[in-house]
Amino acid sequence: MIIDQAIVDAPVEKRWYKNLTVQVLTCVFIGAALGVFAPEFATSLKPLGDIFIKLIKMVIAPVIFITIVTGIASIGNLRKVGKVGLKAFLYFQLVTMLALGIGLAVVNLTQPGSGIDVSAVANADVSEYANAAKQTTMLKFVTNIVPEFAFGAFTEGNMLQVLFFAILFGVALAGTGEQGVPIRQGLERVGAVFFRIIGMVMKVAPLGALGAMAFTVGKFGLASLWVLAKLMAAVYLTCFLFIFIVLNIILWRYNVSLWAVLRYVREEILVVLGTSSSESVLPRIMQKLEKLGCSKHVVGLVVPTGYSFNLDGTAIYLSMAAMFIAQAFGKDLSIMQQLSIMGILLITSKGAAGVAGSGFITLAATLAATQILPVEGLALLLGVDRFMSEARSITNLIGNVAATIVIAKSENEFDDAEAASILAP
Repeated sequence: MIIDQAIVDAPVEKRWYKNLTVQVLTCVFIGAALGVFAPEFATSLKPLGDIFIKLIKMVIAPVIFITIVTGIASIGNLRKVGKVGLKAFLYFQLVTMLALGIGLAVVNLTQPGSGIDVSAVANADVSEYANAAKQTTMLKFVTNIVPEFAFGAFTEGNMLQVLFFAILFGVALAGTGEQGVPIRQGLERVGAVFFRIIGMVMKVAPLGALGAMAFTVGKFGLASLWVLAKLMAAVYLTCFLFIFIVLNIILWRYNVSLWAVLRYVREEILVVLGTSSSESVLPRIMQKLEKLGCSKHVVGLVVPTGYSFNLDGTAIYLSMAAMFIAQAFGKDLSIMQQLSIMGILLITSKGAAGVAGSGFITLAATLAATQILPVEGLALLLGVDRFMSEARSITNLIGNVAATIVIAKSENEFDDAEAASILAP
């Protein structure tokens, strides 16, 4: 029998049920259904989501460190590294202002806080967030960027400290010249091992998504959504508009299709949807952006920094939440007062970067700083905040993907031919 060699060499078609997108989406629906029909059992599945997040966080710090160090050491041009960092920072500020602005516009048009009963606020305790907000200052934030000892950043999992130490290490390694080449090559080999670990961990992503979604629905229940459904709808609508109008225009300006990019990172979007954490795909998204054609040093600088400073979805949520509280308590704010709140948010949203529960802490700090809106208004959001975290986490993820592509293309550090082959339908 004569066998066509082309048929032998052809890859075996992957079964549809082995596709990560299908698996994650299926598990998200199963988790939501369990939360509705078997809430007690659903809440007991929380460890599945927690373990998956811990597995990812276990490798985040080493991956960021290795990517940044090898990227800076390989380029060698420190002036170019500084230029990329400055350009990324300016981009983050501009896009964050756009996110705050669009959130402010939609919340004023939809008025989701009008007619809300605030009588139950007194029964909720928000002192935890208020106290944390008092301790979170810009001075403390800047001071905390520098780790007390080199490897303390890795043990604490502080992304900004890892970023700071990695940049210093990368600059020093680049300055050693030929002597540093074996170290850089060794780190690249170690990085290959960590990315192999990420590939292994992502195989259990569907179970992590199932556990996280089941716990959320089972714990808080869908009934709590109806009271603040208008706010939730407004937040999701605003995130949708931001992605498909603002980010779409930005990427179009650089000849990149938003739809193609979304198709390329669809698996990561679904994992974020299930886990409500954009950190759950941080190492994998860095790997995919490099594969897409972005240079290693641009990915290493922009993505980790963006996860702390380019939180577009969080900015949208915070602006709308602040105005929602004002509307609920009948505070008729002037345009200047609203703009001043947005200005405070632009600062406080950076000060709480990397802090657990930073959304509520940032909002508490903003409300306290305005001396117009009551901090107790946070209690109105406690029941549904978890259901809105998917929207802001996905928006944060897509925003950082777009930022990396834009910075890479503006610096001529983007392989258009490679991207075209990957993004092709």
